[in-house]
Amino acid sequence: MGSFSIWHWLIVLVIVMLIFGTKKLRNVGQDLGGAVKGFKDGMKEANPDRPAEEAKPTQQVGGQTIDVEVKEKTKS
Repeated sequence: MGSFSIWHWLIVLVIVMLIFGTKKLRNVGQDLGGAVKGFKDGMKEANPDRPAEEAKPTQQVGGQTIDVEVKEKTKS
């Protein structure tokens, strides 16, 4: 009663293919793979070693450096 045999899994696979069709299953697989790849690329671009102080944008005007802090605008 523990795990299913290979024949049980093959029957389930055939039923799923009959219900959804191979084209739909292929599209789902491609979408899932693209999402995973995009997530991995996003994680590679994130740089956790960079301190928050360096992440602040700075602007130079007339030889002076002006420190700016971005704040979100909220609707009231």
